[in-house]
Amino acid sequence: MIDEDVPAFWGRLGLPGLADVHTHFLPPRMERRVWHHFDAAGPLIGRAWPIRYRSDLPERVETMGRLGVRMFSALAYAHKPDMAADLNRWTLDFAAATPGCLASATFFPEPGAPGYTRDALSRGAQIFKLHLQVGGFDPGDPLLDDVWGLLAETGTPIVVHAGSGPVAAGFTGPGPIGDVLRRHPQLSIIVAHMGAPEYEQFFGLALLYDRVRLDTTMAFTDFFEEMAPFPPGLRPPLRDLGLAGKVLLGSDFPTIPYAYAHQLESLARLDLGDDWLRAVLWDNACDLFGMTPRG
Repeated sequence: MIDEDVPAFWGRLGLPGLADVHTHFLPPRMERRVWHHFDAAGPLIGRAWPIRYRSDLPERVETMGRLGVRMFSALAYAHKPDMAADLNRWTLDFAAATPGCLASATFFPEPGAPGYTRDALSRGAQIFKLHLQVGGFDPGDPLLDDVWGLLAETGTPIVVHAGSGPVAAGFTGPGPIGDVLRRHPQLSIIVAHMGAPEYEQFFGLALLYDRVRLDTTMAFTDFFEEMAPFPPGLRPPLRDLGLAGKVLLGSDFPTIPYAYAHQLESLARLDLGDDWLRAVLWDNACDLFGMTPRG
């Protein structure tokens, strides 16, 4: 499948488009730094990672439109103090000016985190992002207790890169975020990349907690299967979780080393059925974010 085939793909399923909860639109200066890190195959990347959609911001938004991605995110993430509030201003302004973009925000363990998280929610933040591998912090840091409590109370989803792929760091794996969930079981966590490579343990969290979900970002693609192959024995629970609203489409656009269509092709070749594809590609995100469902 190539990108030009994507509208026909979701059209055949009777969908009005795609809902992708894991995409990145960043302030230009930060984006250049992120891309440089990928170009250099930096220590948290671990391998060559050519960026497929390296274009200016308006063109990338246009690409989303051509693909039929009707709902997407602008996931930024702070990796040190005094970043998150400024990132939130940018991503929230971007979402306000960009049809289809979820109002996105982030936070970091620092004294001001509860305040700017409340500010982001007051501006309509619909989704947050944490990257425990890049950020290198413990999600159980006491400075985040009030933030987790607030997000649990509001039910606001947080996409968390908690798995140890592509390179493990001090607070990746199911343990640290699992400890947070034990204290705040009502948190709405979306585990990025299906939790790779600790798929089984993160599936366990999704089965244990009502509001824990998984996103498909890069999972099942040829590129990712080389690094962290998905266990065949998890396909039955993958199907069940998807039909139960707990698996969401994610792609990591634009920072992917293959065509966007390959993510969709990789999901289709799992052969879990059209109902599963419709749920994962559209319905589950619409239910989560209260958007207009199809038909």
